[in-house]
Amino acid sequence: MIGCDCSTCRSDDPRDTRLRPSLFVRTDDGTGVLIDAGPDLRAQALTHRITRVDAIVFTHGHADHILGIDDVRRFNALMGQPMKLYGDAVTLDEIQRMFGYVFDPQTPRGGGIPQLDPMPIEGPFAVGGLEFVPVPIWHGKRQILGFRFGRCAYLTDCSAIPDSSWPLLQGVDVVVLDALRHRAHPTHFSLSQAIDAARRIAARQTYFTHMCHDLPHAATNAQLPEGIALAFDGLQLDLRVAAA
Repeated sequence: MIGCDCSTCRSDDPRDTRLRPSLFVRTDDGTGVLIDAGPDLRAQALTHRITRVDAIVFTHGHADHILGIDDVRRFNALMGQPMKLYGDAVTLDEIQRMFGYVFDPQTPRGGGIPQLDPMPIEGPFAVGGLEFVPVPIWHGKRQILGFRFGRCAYLTDCSAIPDSSWPLLQGVDVVVLDALRHRAHPTHFSLSQAIDAARRIAARQTYFTHMCHDLPHAATNAQLPEGIALAFDGLQLDLRVAAA
């Protein structure tokens, strides 16, 4: 956190150095799908050598999940095509308003404007051979989307899971789940709420994401139940093993 001198912000443990949450999925055929594109997209892509993104899937339109969109222009050049942006109607509207210059036909085309192709989510959809099932969740009073793909689910910025969404999570093997801090928060799961949700989902492995500096990595992990751990920047999972 900017200007903070707490032990987590001063930590030498690289797992305590956290950029905005995002997930990159690569399939066996090389298809790359990014879930959310926050302000740290450029640094994350450079650090983890991401050179192919076929589509970006958005959970919602808050700044920490969409402000990297301008850097998509580099992937346009690498892929030679517009970037498909999947999101619900509210999210796509927010993106089009936030990046109005991209969608304004009067904007001069020079200077590196990203080429974007909005794709409304109206149900399950596929990118390459990978199917995504939208999982509605609550982010405070706003309904946003989590996603299930195969036997993995990604549920960031979650404060509640509606009754209708629990069946969509049955049988998942790995889940990435929001857990902000110990204290209650109006728009995110607290750590105890996230643990309760993880137990109900009953995945083989749960990783918590979107933690603030209230949750130091090593000390928090030491207190978590078996099968639950904090995620960290650069964490890589082989989901083919999970699905086997």
